[in-house]
Formats: sequence, structure tokens, C-alpha cells
Amino acid sequence: MSKILIVMSAADVWERTDGSTYPTGYWAEELAAPYEKFVEAGHTVDFASPGGVLQPLDRHSADPELAGADCARYVAQAEQALRAFGPLLKLDEVGIDDYAAMVLPGGHGPVVDLFQDADLGRLLTAADAAGKVIGAVCHGPAALLSAVDAKGRWLFAGREMAAFTDEEERLFGTAEGAPWLLAARLRERGAVHSGGPAYQQFNVRDRNLCTGQNPASSARMAEDVIAALG
Repeated sequence: MSKILIVMSAADVWERTDGSTYPTGYWAEELAAPYEKFVEAGHTVDFASPGGVLQPLDRHSADPELAGADCARYVAQAEQALRAFGPLLKLDEVGIDDYAAMVLPGGHGPVVDLFQDADLGRLLTAADAAGKVIGAVCHGPAALLSAVDAKGRWLFAGREMAAFTDEEERLFGTAEGAPWLLAARLRERGAVHSGGPAYQQFNVRDRNLCTGQNPASSARMAEDVIAALG
């Protein structure tokens, strides 16, 4: 079967416009649900991040009131998967040739580092040119912003995609003080962004690009990636 690369953020804080910091980390369901789907389908999963740094768990994703009744299972699955894999690969040392797909989970980290990570931009550009499958969910689509050419043109301009909506950011309480809002930024750069009801599963597939709006869209995003792999 295929190898899939999951690229995680390395950020543990999100700096706000008032100078305060907001703790962040990986969102358990967005990591665990795709990992589970990929392994069940027979695929091998590698993990990478800037510098090989293991991002902490976003504690909000372990709160049943925020993350749902299954959150403890997702936390355990994510932690087990990361322990089993061992040290994360360093993003600047990763090549895309060995992988059939790249997947970008959320948490707020991607709006801190991945959106402007040149190594990730290089990998995404090579992956798209080779027709490899690219998946992203929730704030993960922020990482797609890293794929720009020498003239600043965005690789994914004109592409249809879903992402955490500005409405969801406001409802979550993190819109005020945010340096920028993801869905608005994607539209500004030329994405054809669409969204569904807040916190409900909503997914978009545009050729080799499979995206999901929020944590509830994580499993479906993975299923779309698997389907795209054929």
C-alpha cells in the first residue's frame, strides 16, 4: 500500500494582537481519526514537523464539552501513534518522492508557523506537480498558504476548499485578537472557500485536494484521501 506523510505544526503558542499568547497544540481528533483510517486501509504513516519538534496536545481537544464524547479515545490514539513512531522527521530533510499523499491536521499551530514555512511550500509544490493527494482539515489548510512561487503567486489560488470558518473562530472565542482569520485569508489569496454549519462535518474535494472544515470533518477528509489514492 501507500505511504502518507502527516505534517504537524511545531507551535505551542499563538501570539495575539494585544501581545498576549494563546496556548495551542495538535487537535487530537484531527490527528487520530485520519491516522486510524489510513492504518485500517493498509497505509503506512510518517510524521514530520519543522525541526522535528513534537507539538504538545491542545488541551481543549481533551475536553468533552468542546471536543465531544469520543475525545478521550482520540487523545489516547494520537498519543499512542506518536509514541510508536518515535522522533518526528525534520521537515527540511523530507522528500516527497516516497509518499503518495500529504496530510495537514489543524489545531491553531498552522496559522503560527506552517502558513509561511518554505520547506513545506517546497513539498506541497512538488506534491501537487506530481499529482499526489493533499489533505487538510480545520486550520490545516493554513499550511497550504506556504506554497508560493518566486513571484508570490499562490499554488492553490482558484481551488475549491473547506477550512475552519470565521464564524467558528468567533464561536470558539479566538477571533478577537487573532492576527488574521483563516477562511478570510484563504479567500483573499484566491481560494474558492465554502463552508457548512458551524462544527458540523463539511468536506470538499477538488481533484487531488481533500479538505475538511473542522474536527468533525477529519475522518471524512481521510476517507476522501483514501478514495483519491484509489
